[in-house]
Amino acid sequence: MRALLVICLSLAGAAVLPAAKDLEIYFIDVEGGQATLFVAPSGESMLIDTGWSGHNSRDAGRIAAAAKRAGVKKIDYLIVTHYHEDHVGGVPQLAGKLPIRNFVDHGATVETDQRARELYNAYTEYSAKGNRMQVKPGDTIPIKGLEVTVLTAAGAHIDKALAGAGQANPLCADAKLRDRDDTENAQSVGTLIAFGSFRAIDLGDLTWNKEHDLVCPENKLGTVDLYIVSHHGSELSGSPALVHTLHPRVAIMDNGARKGGSPEAWQTIHSSPGLEDIWQLHYAVGAGKENNTADTFIANLNDEGDEGNWIRVTVRPDGSFTVYNSRNKYSKAYAPKG
Repeated sequence: MRALLVICLSLAGAAVLPAAKDLEIYFIDVEGGQATLFVAPSGESMLIDTGWSGHNSRDAGRIAAAAKRAGVKKIDYLIVTHYHEDHVGGVPQLAGKLPIRNFVDHGATVETDQRARELYNAYTEYSAKGNRMQVKPGDTIPIKGLEVTVLTAAGAHIDKALAGAGQANPLCADAKLRDRDDTENAQSVGTLIAFGSFRAIDLGDLTWNKEHDLVCPENKLGTVDLYIVSHHGSELSGSPALVHTLHPRVAIMDNGARKGGSPEAWQTIHSSPGLEDIWQLHYAVGAGKENNTADTFIANLNDEGDEGNWIRVTVRPDGSFTVYNSRNKYSKAYAPKG
């Protein structure tokens, strides 16, 4: 009888336990810029970049709409990967729509032209209204329910391999470097976002040689489930050494109709071992059908319109995840990795 009572009490306790919550990631269409919203199981939010300035607050409006859809009333952490207009330009307009608690960046801009100074000064004005965090490789961003590790910042990268990584990388033997990049792209804050066994990587617009430092001569990163395509699919980033080393299952490209989505970058991803699917925010007009994914996996097909369709990834605690296309209501489930 006593054993039966214990079992009944255990079952009753289990019945009132809250269900495990999911991680949601929204890929917001900012027309070739970046704005990626993470909503942790804890309810805390992290936004990577804010899209463009101007356009009648188009991008800030789309971010605010995604936040409302996700039940988010404030941005707990805003990561500004670097100070180019398609990444940092929307900060003032977004701050007018949603409170931003913590601003995360790599420090001062390395570009000195007038527009670069205007963008940076506007950012510093608004970041002063919250808590500004200037991060370095190896730092973590303390969003509850996720493990967010800074991989790159201010041109530097992690010195030690992440747990489970560190193996010699045979892909480095044929890897070729390119000309040195002294722009803000090479300063990008890159992060690895982990939720249980699920791992996603976002390197902003980090360029070719800096990618090389992360995976050569040893693979400091390991593998990922989701590759948020670097630099909108520009040929300046997304080297085979990086992408094929990451061995992603799914790639999502935040390209515009006529920005990013280069055939070279797309083919590198498409040929990556173990890749299951590429999803895109836009059909890349100049790349041709052979360098675009199937229409089913593209959020915006009309290059002249301003549809603003989005892609959402829902990750469950067991590492399984589902990708959803708001344009056609198509979704595809991916089982936990074996």
